[in-house]
Amino acid sequence: MEMFCFQCEETTQGAACVSSGTCGKSPDVAALEDLLLHALKGVSCYASLAAESGARDSVVDEFLCEAMFTTVTNVNFDPASLRVYLLRTRALRERVVRLCGESAQRLPTEDGPWSWEPAEDIAGLVRQGMEVSVSVRVERMGRDVTSLEELLTYGIKGTAAYAYHAARLGRADPEVAAFLHEALAYLAHGGGDLDHLVELCLKCGEANLRAMELLDTGNTQAYGHPEPTEVRVEPVAGKAILVSGHDLRDLEELLAQTEGAGINVYTHSEMLPAHAYPGLKRHRHLVGNYGGAWHGQRDEFEAFPGPIVMTSNCIQKPRESYRDRIFTCGPVAWPGTKHIDSHDFSDVIERARSLPGFTDDRAEETILIGFGHDAVLGVAGKVIDAVKSGALKHLFLVGGCDGQKGARSYYTDFARAVPDDCIVLTLGCAKYRFNRQEFGDIGGIPRLLDMGQCNDAYSAIQVASALAEAFDTDLNGLPLTLNISWLEQKAACILLTLLHLGIKNVRLGPTLPAFVSPNILSVLVERFGIGGITSVEDDLSAMLSA
Repeated sequence: MEMFCFQCEETTQGAACVSSGTCGKSPDVAALEDLLLHALKGVSCYASLAAESGARDSVVDEFLCEAMFTTVTNVNFDPASLRVYLLRTRALRERVVRLCGESAQRLPTEDGPWSWEPAEDIAGLVRQGMEVSVSVRVERMGRDVTSLEELLTYGIKGTAAYAYHAARLGRADPEVAAFLHEALAYLAHGGGDLDHLVELCLKCGEANLRAMELLDTGNTQAYGHPEPTEVRVEPVAGKAILVSGHDLRDLEELLAQTEGAGINVYTHSEMLPAHAYPGLKRHRHLVGNYGGAWHGQRDEFEAFPGPIVMTSNCIQKPRESYRDRIFTCGPVAWPGTKHIDSHDFSDVIERARSLPGFTDDRAEETILIGFGHDAVLGVAGKVIDAVKSGALKHLFLVGGCDGQKGARSYYTDFARAVPDDCIVLTLGCAKYRFNRQEFGDIGGIPRLLDMGQCNDAYSAIQVASALAEAFDTDLNGLPLTLNISWLEQKAACILLTLLHLGIKNVRLGPTLPAFVSPNILSVLVERFGIGGITSVEDDLSAMLSA
């Protein structure tokens, strides 16, 4: 059985994965995720009709976000888990059909996502998924239409992921969900209008900006504003638990349940920013960060002497050496691993007690994090004065997703090559390419400002907007260049947000998306100035001269 998946940056030979995913995704999982997306489009058809009469259902909205999130790269690899999502989708469709009332009859009578019925077993569901795969749609709709449909779809997936995290912190906006339903309903009908698809992509960027704002508000209201913080990156003696992914709420629950238990908690990859939040770092047993970006986890997890909790993407196939001590939460799943329900971490805690932990303290080493929008805007006057005096010539946002390709060393070399009179802003796990380097400062302002997780692109946008206002210009008039490393769908929705804001000349690498056809790419280049990367020297020269 073949698959067709080109939704991430690490597709086989830059085209598509057709036998198995470079991420570890099997053809069965690819088919089930295609089918889940198809089924969710059907739910959204009815939800959009219901919304026309003012009827909405928060349960359906929350499930849509979680189910879309589970199809993001490196999240759910378990066919049994995906089958449960499919059956829940079918049940919720009946719920939203009732919400529609008589307007449900307005949908076409022919087969479509709105009338999908699940097969009885996983094999049957896989066959159904193959019938609605991306390759089938390319054949039916053509490469250009499918290209824009996929760009919109991946933007929706990323937006749904951020909305899911925000909802876990009690922050939701029905208008975000309404847009997701609207866009998925349009995709269900296969309209194929290129201009309207571009419009929906930009509207997705607007919805994602709101989703990131909700998540930022949820995080800061729950845990306070991030503040500059030195974080230990070498272990200390004692029993240990490692938390990876992105979900701060899961970390908070674990910290509360391990309070006074004599177990140290470490963050990994995108959980690093947790140490900057006052409400989280008050827990004395949150002792440091362990390891680097997601793609190094198999070596790092194998060497870690305690259990590991995956709270969201990005999970890789566990080695046998630690399969019995890795746990998953929420939309994350891997066959044969223990899944935590209802945020009860008692099994994790018992496993930590049974394992040796670290036997001694290692030499102390720290990195500086915590430059969210509140912290940076607190010294905005210094930044403005430094620009006006010429002490600060340019700001570079070098961040996003990291990955396994050797070409990503470009971002290490680029950050190192940034002149001493410039500042590097960073976010996402791409920062692990250079965040242990010494950058110094400009008039007391650190030259490397770690703004947080990938969703903290919201912080970068807030800072850029404030600077643009101070200099009486627009975002494109600032001495600011965005050099973005991308991997998966949350990067896609952030890109759409930048395009929605009118930000031009974004550099995207290490390769441009395989799902974007040459014709659509030419439109993006012409209209928005999107470009790839070349050499560090040539790119840096072009950015500074611009």
